[in-house]
Amino acid sequence: MTRRLLLGYVGLATIVLLCLEIPLGIVHSRTERARIVEAAAAEAEAVAAYTELALASGRPGALAERVAHCARRIGGRVVVVGTDGEVLAAAPGAPPAGPPGRVGHPDLTAALRGRPATDVRASWLGGVGHLSVARPVGARAALGAVRITLPTEAVNARIMRVWLLLALAGPVALAGAVAAAFSFARWAGRPIRLLEEAAHRLAEGGPVSGVPVKSGPPEVRSLAAAFNTTAARLEHILASQRAFAGEASHQLRTPLAALRLRLENLEPAVARRARPSLAAAMTETDRLARMVEDLLAMARLEEDETVPGPVDVGAVCAERHRTWQPLFAREGVSLVLFAGSVGPVLALTGAVEQILDNLLSNALRASLAGSTVTVELRLHTPARRPLRDSRPCWADLHVTDEGPGMTAEQRARAFDRFWRAPQAPKGGAGLGLTLVRRLARASGGEVTLREAATGGVDAVVRLPSARPPGPEPSAGRADQPGRRVPALPA
Repeated sequence: MTRRLLLGYVGLATIVLLCLEIPLGIVHSRTERARIVEAAAAEAEAVAAYTELALASGRPGALAERVAHCARRIGGRVVVVGTDGEVLAAAPGAPPAGPPGRVGHPDLTAALRGRPATDVRASWLGGVGHLSVARPVGARAALGAVRITLPTEAVNARIMRVWLLLALAGPVALAGAVAAAFSFARWAGRPIRLLEEAAHRLAEGGPVSGVPVKSGPPEVRSLAAAFNTTAARLEHILASQRAFAGEASHQLRTPLAALRLRLENLEPAVARRARPSLAAAMTETDRLARMVEDLLAMARLEEDETVPGPVDVGAVCAERHRTWQPLFAREGVSLVLFAGSVGPVLALTGAVEQILDNLLSNALRASLAGSTVTVELRLHTPARRPLRDSRPCWADLHVTDEGPGMTAEQRARAFDRFWRAPQAPKGGAGLGLTLVRRLARASGGEVTLREAATGGVDAVVRLPSARPPGPEPSAGRADQPGRRVPALPA
């Protein structure tokens, strides 16, 4: 912002200086030109009056002396001609003789006809390129004419000095304007930069210590004060929410475990016809326990300020495959893993394990005996990538079941908190997919639900690859599946 303010002020100052200096130089040039023209006209009128007296008294020698003296004094040329164009006196030196009865200069011709004439030609800087003044001799009848030609070097030098002075004064004034503009821009922009940094820290979940509000324009100070108040209230609300979720979830774990134990102890004493109700109560207790665990996991995720790091997703998938295989085998469901060399991915510590646990738990509940759940890793790279392409790669984690599947509307709502599909089996808390999405996004990725080719649901978790950008061995393929790991017998 400081740079933009500075450029705006400097541009405005430059325009103002140009609007002031150019007219000032033009006005000065015109004033100098008018002054020298007036001086030449007065000199020509004086010579014309003296010529009239000299002709009337019959003293042409005195006229020549007067003309020579005038030419030396003004440093120019003075020519006096008669009514027929004959040169009566000239200094310095006589001009070349022209045809009899003709005068070579239009201003002399006009003066012989009784009309004063001035010939001024401007130079490229507004100076004088040529200056001549002609005046008639005689007040009533033209007895001749006087023509004075002045040198223009002196007046042009004065005009040039003024232009140079303006050219030097402009950068000096502009430098002062730049210094003042820089100070003002820093004074006005510093609190805004502090506000921007604090807003970024707040957006990233970091602590906000407050923004100084003692400098800057009044509007910015008022904005900073409002931001400090809003940030403090928001931080207090988030802290209270995290504390409540964490403490409530933690405090509920013990009584839920005790309730589950008491229900199990009641089973021998319950009549046969009441045992289905007892089993339903134990199922709901397990569901409530899982809900509490998910709430506690989300509360811990909000509190932690971790940065995604490299995770060997292939090793994690193999380890979770070994852990879940006995549970799938007990339900008669096959668990197949396609694990390949997709390399490490960027994820939060423990995020891939929690994502897999939730997705495998959902897939197991939705699968029937004799069906298969597939876990597959694919490296997704843009097709036909150039050698110097800097776009990142992605690793896709697929968990596919052969259950009843979900409609497009149900897949869109599946990530809402506490939402469960109408045909979903009992025991779910409606928080598993919500936690999966939050873990994926916190790791820099995303999760989507697709319709599987087998009729079930294909849960795809896309995580950024930790490999440096560069060409892949099989760059023409967008998805590279891994090798199949044989499943243990169900």
